Amino acid sequence: MEHGEKHITVVDDNGNEQLCEVLFTFESEEFGKSYVLYYPIGAEEDDNEEIEIHASSFIPGEDGQAGELQPIETEEEWEMIEEMLNTFLGEEEEEEEEEELGSFLSEEQRRGRR
Repeated sequence: MEHGEKHITVVDDNGNEQLCEVLFTFESEEFGKSYVLYYPIGAEEDDNEEIEIHASSFIPGEDGQAGELQPIETEEEWEMIEEMLNTFLGEEEEEEEEEELGSFLSEEQRRGRR
């Protein structure tokens, strides 16, 4: 696992491999760790149109070696991760709204030129 990767393979306790898409990675100076948020490729949305997102800390690989995912160890880490996720999702939502507004404005401008 490295910062900037788009996909990772996660191996569960039974040795089953699952290809996952990386939502984002970040580093925490407070905990001195790197973190990755990801979800299984092909995951289906629940009734609220949400996909379960997983989080792990990770140790980046060296010299081309694969990195290692580690479990989140404390409640404080979970709170920090949740805050980062909410910030990320809020920024994504703002970008989508700006794109929709830009598209709407462009359409309105085209209509006004007719």
